[in-house]
Amino acid sequence: MRTSPRKNRKRKAYNEPGHVHFLTFSCYHDLPLFAHDKGRQWFLDALRTTRANQDVDLHAYLIMPEHVHVLLKPRQPDYNMAGILASLKRPVSWKAKQHLKDSGNVRWLQRLTVREAGREVFRFWQSGGGFDRNLWNGRALGEAVDYIHNNPVRRGLAETPTDWLWSSARFWAGMDGVLLAMDPIPL
Repeated sequence: MRTSPRKNRKRKAYNEPGHVHFLTFSCYHDLPLFAHDKGRQWFLDALRTTRANQDVDLHAYLIMPEHVHVLLKPRQPDYNMAGILASLKRPVSWKAKQHLKDSGNVRWLQRLTVREAGREVFRFWQSGGGFDRNLWNGRALGEAVDYIHNNPVRRGLAETPTDWLWSSARFWAGMDGVLLAMDPIPL
């Protein structure tokens, strides 16, 4: 299991109109909960729903086995990042829990259930909001997109960014059969 320094940081979000948010959040204890297509599809569904219901532009995404990256920009000047994060994370957690219950997978249900404040809580995601960095210029946005798309290559999961189906790399390369279209990146 790899450790990640980002979990030790307090999450700070700045709701700055016109800024793009570079979001990173991890699965509970860095478990590879996105190792299968079903979970990855749940996250894609959450991206689609968040885009519509939270009125955001999606510029890039990546689903790795144990974490995700999302580059998004709220369209409205008055927005709430906590609500956007909940829209992305809560449905995935709910679907995972239901899937484990329906399939009778007691071992994983127990593994992902923790005791907090005297009650049992299902944890698909690492507690806390994750990492949120505001970006506001074209150079920083380009670097973030490159970082996101090259993550599977750095990890040895793909030879090129477009080989990894679960990201926006194929869309930005102009390839057919993309899983989710992206919105234009502001310059």
